[in-house]
Amino acid sequence: MAQPRALGDLLLYRLSRLSGAASLPAVRLCEGRYGITRREWRMLALLAEGGSMHPSDLAVQAQLDRARTSRALSALVAKGWVRRTVQASDQRYAHVELTDSGQRLHAQLFPEIAGLNRDLLSVLSAEDIAALDATLQRLQAQAEQLAATCALPKAGRQRGRARPPA
Repeated sequence: MAQPRALGDLLLYRLSRLSGAASLPAVRLCEGRYGITRREWRMLALLAEGGSMHPSDLAVQAQLDRARTSRALSALVAKGWVRRTVQASDQRYAHVELTDSGQRLHAQLFPEIAGLNRDLLSVLSAEDIAALDATLQRLQAQAEQLAATCALPKAGRQRGRARPPA
């Protein structure tokens, strides 16, 4: 992995494959049993842990852009799991929080998701899990540092694909 020669040697590719395979049971659980998408679940769980917050702060914590956050929040509000409160003096200033129904959903769903997490980690020893946790923390810090210093231009998805280098 330190000297990749093929796609399968790349850390991000391997993490993506792991995430895809490991997420499948959670997606089926969320969507099939509870009628909530993975994105909605992420926001519901963040609100359960963090309480009332501004939608922009939720977007940052969920690592989503504001448009996707807004669409998911609208769906959660429509389903009755999230309440959006707007400040009377400034209609642009809003906070979102879980409703009682949203809190009950989180209380039901989180233990099931945690069980899937335990099942995935069951092939590792306690020492392996501690080492994995420490490694993930170091990789996260390095990724954030690389992202903060990235000099490459943002992709223009709305304008179409970027041209390949000449």
